[in-house]
Amino acid sequence: MSDKHTDMQQITELAARVVAGDRRTLARAITLIESRRPTDRTKAGELLRQILPHTGKSIRLGFSGAPGVGKSSFIETFGTFLTRQGLKVAVLAIDPSSTRSGGSILGDKTRMELLSRDPNAFIRPSPSGGALGGVARRTREAMLATNAAGYDVVIIETVGVGQSETQVSDMVDMFILLLSPGGGDELQGIKRGIMELADLVIVNKADGEFLKAAGRAASEHQAALHLMRPKSQYWQVPVLQTSALTGSGMQQVWDNITAHRDAMQGSGEWSRHRAAQARAWMWSEVHDGLLDMLHEDAATEKLAAKLEKQVLAGTLPASEAAQQLLYQFRKKT
Repeated sequence: MSDKHTDMQQITELAARVVAGDRRTLARAITLIESRRPTDRTKAGELLRQILPHTGKSIRLGFSGAPGVGKSSFIETFGTFLTRQGLKVAVLAIDPSSTRSGGSILGDKTRMELLSRDPNAFIRPSPSGGALGGVARRTREAMLATNAAGYDVVIIETVGVGQSETQVSDMVDMFILLLSPGGGDELQGIKRGIMELADLVIVNKADGEFLKAAGRAASEHQAALHLMRPKSQYWQVPVLQTSALTGSGMQQVWDNITAHRDAMQGSGEWSRHRAAQARAWMWSEVHDGLLDMLHEDAATEKLAAKLEKQVLAGTLPASEAAQQLLYQFRKKT
C-alpha cells in the first residue's frame, strides 16, 4: 500500500472522527490545519474538503474589545450560560505572538478554567503569528472544523481593538464589541470604524460600584450609534449591559444574537454575507500564498537583502525596490 493511499485513509478516518464530535480528534485536526509544513498543508486541504459538507450550521461570533474589558471572563460566563441551555460552544482564542520570539502566552484555558472543563465546550488557544486583525492565519479553517464537529456556537476571541478588526468582521456572522463602563473619555477613545463594524455593543462590568457608570456609558454609546450609518437596513445595533461576575444580561445577549440571525436569514443577507466572506477568504489565501512563494524563492530573497540595504541607506525608493523584486519573481515563474 502506497504512502499516499495510507495518508488519504488516515485523513478520511480523521475527518469521520471530527464529524462524530470527538474533542481530542478536533484538537489534532486544528493542529494539522495550523501547520506550515507543505505535506501537512496538503493533508489539511483534503481534510477540509471532506468536512466541508458538514459545515454551515453554527453561529459564528467575533468578540473584540480593549485589553482589560473582560473579554475572557465574559466569554466564559456566556459560554457556560449557553452550555446550560444544551448548546455546544467552541472558543477559538487568539493570543498575541511576540514579534521578536514568535512565542505567545496561550493562557485562555487557564483564564476560562470553568468552561474548559465543560464537556459541551471546546477551547482552542492559537498564536496570532503576527497576523493582522487580531486573528490567526488559519482561524477560518479552524472555524470550519469546529462547525463540522457539531458546535452550535463558535466564538472568536480576538487580541484587541485595532484598525484591522475588519478581518474579524469578514469571518463571523456577528461582530460584538465589548466596552468597559467608562464615560465620555472612553467614547472618544473608540475608533468610529470599530463602532461601525459592530452588530452588538455590550457594556460589561455592569455591577456594584460600576452599575451607574455602565448605564451612562450604554446611553452614550447608543446615542453615538444613532449618528452613524446603519451597518444593515435590517438591524438596529443595540447596546446592552452585562456582568460577567454575576451573570446578568446573558439571556438578553443570546436573545439579540438569535434575533440578529433571524433578521439576516429572513432578508437573505445572511447567505449573501457568508458568500462574500468565502470570496474574501479565497483572495486572502491567494495574497498569503504569493507572499510565501516570494519568500521561499532563493534568488528573490538574495535580491531582497541587497535592495533592503539600499532602501535603508536612502539610495533607492521603496516603491522601486518592490518593483524590482516583483520583476525578478515574475521571471522565475
